[in-house]
Amino acid sequence: MQVVNSAENVGRGGRRASRLLLLVLLGMAFIVNSFIAGLIYRDNPLAADVSAAVGAILLALPIFWTAIRGLLAGSLQMNELVGLAVLAAFVFGDFQTAGLISFFMLISLVIETRTAEGAHASIESLVRLTPTKALRLLPGGGTEEVAAPDLKPGDIIRLQPGDNVPADGVIQKGQTTLNEATITGESVPRDKGPGDEVFAGTHNLTGSVEVEVARAGADTTLGQVRDLILAAGDTRLPFMRLIDRYTGYYTPVILMIAVLVWFFTQDASRLISILVVACPCALILATPTAMVAALSAAARVGILVKHVADLEAVSRITAFVFDKTGTLTTGELGVARLAPCEGVSPSDLLAAAASVDRFSHHPSAAAVLRLAEETGVEASDPEDFHEEPGRGVRGNVRGGQVLCGRAGWLKENGIRSSKLDEADAGETEGFSVVFVARAGQYLGWIGMQDEVRPGAKPCFEALRSLNVKRLAMVTGDRRPVAERVASAVGCGEFEAECFPQQKVSFVNRLRDAGLSVAVVGDGVNDAPALAAGDIGVAMGAAGSDVAIHSATVALMNNDLNRIPFLVGLSRQARAVVFQNLGIGLLFIVGGLMLSGMGYLNPVVAALLHNTGSICVVFNSARLVRTGGEFEA
Repeated sequence: MQVVNSAENVGRGGRRASRLLLLVLLGMAFIVNSFIAGLIYRDNPLAADVSAAVGAILLALPIFWTAIRGLLAGSLQMNELVGLAVLAAFVFGDFQTAGLISFFMLISLVIETRTAEGAHASIESLVRLTPTKALRLLPGGGTEEVAAPDLKPGDIIRLQPGDNVPADGVIQKGQTTLNEATITGESVPRDKGPGDEVFAGTHNLTGSVEVEVARAGADTTLGQVRDLILAAGDTRLPFMRLIDRYTGYYTPVILMIAVLVWFFTQDASRLISILVVACPCALILATPTAMVAALSAAARVGILVKHVADLEAVSRITAFVFDKTGTLTTGELGVARLAPCEGVSPSDLLAAAASVDRFSHHPSAAAVLRLAEETGVEASDPEDFHEEPGRGVRGNVRGGQVLCGRAGWLKENGIRSSKLDEADAGETEGFSVVFVARAGQYLGWIGMQDEVRPGAKPCFEALRSLNVKRLAMVTGDRRPVAERVASAVGCGEFEAECFPQQKVSFVNRLRDAGLSVAVVGDGVNDAPALAAGDIGVAMGAAGSDVAIHSATVALMNNDLNRIPFLVGLSRQARAVVFQNLGIGLLFIVGGLMLSGMGYLNPVVAALLHNTGSICVVFNSARLVRTGGEFEA
């Protein structure tokens, strides 16, 4: 029996369960004493009856209190059925039966609460991972110990070997190795140095480092993950809402059945048994226990699912649309070729591009700037900088306007050159290309390539084995580049040279065709497409506020193998829900029939009812350890 909704009381479940267990043991001691007294004083049943009555009252109090609270709140719930059964046993003077029914119901609640806590353990443990204290460096030298929630952005903290990281930040000094499994789900520790991000709740293994705080307290990635997972545990699926809707009809129908059985049989035992077995705790527990267990399993391997409904929706996905750069590829572009026009030196071409790219955050700009730094080519700060997403950047560099972007965009801005037309016609095949012009003159092009992620091809193969109907790739890159990546990952359908709105149109076409679509991207540049899909999956969301909040599902690392795992987990959770519903219906319908025919006495009915609830809880608990292969 679900005396109090366990999903709403996970935080205080342990203390409540302990107090309830003490009350149960005390009440049961009186019930046991009543049986002993009945054997010793067979000619005087008063002692046995008094002991049984005291025990029954102690055990029935939590049940009556919950039922009364529900009635005062104006809601007729399932708990009233058991309350009526216990009350009927009191009315007919069967105190031992009343006590035993209450005992088994309360023991069931204790077991359910403890098991639910086990399912939440991987979530609640996040709180304990963040230390309460931090060692903050003082501006004038020295250190002071402060409470971790009191840290502010800009503070410098020191981490020693063995410390848990108290806040998100960036390493300023030192080298170390961090275990980031709590955030990314990856069991292999990562080496970190100056400029690398660290996340609250991760474990510093080796070195001493100084970290500049970027986010503290609830604003950290860990804090956001925990809050979103707990919020997801409180959301309700349509089937759960359906049960709530018909609760008001269920209880009167069961009461009518119980009264009819008693009217025709005059057997109080049958009436009490019907009221006990009819309490549909197994049905109530069927969905939330399975979904909470699945959420915990996903969180443990670095998959953040925002809502229970989203997890359930993943099981119905029939098409996946992947972004290319940063999703199927590493996103780490490197310059593979400099192709200056005649009379233009490679260093001049690189300097012009690097100068106008200084204020851009596009991956191609980062590759150009990295090569310029490595080769010692000087780049100037541009004036009147402007960037058109997916098209190019422009700015004034030493008095001349520099354009760097797509060939079509350069032509729209008045650049005319036969060399530009020739390059755009096919010379750049196989590269991600930016074309460069300065002061109206075409300078040449820069070709870049990035590597396909090792897990991309296995991901596509696994999704096909899960019978996903359509797998597609969309990218703003040129067709030859898209074709190279699509061939490498085994994707037969792709769209190239797509602007953001074209990606959205592609997703909408799939949905219009009757497919349920999941879009996988980086969560920032692909936000419109992510929002257009039935499910949006953001890759590598650790540390990215935008990624965590823009997508339906956030992968805290860049392992594409998590995607087919998520699909399998969702389908498994859905199957467990239906198994649980079958178990619940079997115990209720079978119990009603056996009780009505007189084959179940109230105590056995209580045992049967609890067996159904416990079977559901433990069936759901199987999902908690799913994904062990990622922890090896």
